[in-house]
Amino acid sequence: MLGFQTVDTARVLLGGIEMIHMMRKGQAQYAQNLQPSLADQFDLLAV
Repeated sequence: MLGFQTVDTARVLLGGIEMIHMMRKGQAQYAQNLQPSLADQFDLLAV
């Protein structure tokens, strides 16, 4: 693995990974509603 090219790409990628962990633990805002799937939650956050 070559690593991250810039600090910005590292920040975006690690922020996304952290958000996935928060959704799985039920700590994200959209994770409290059991209706949307994990993919739907990610789409809501990416908008």
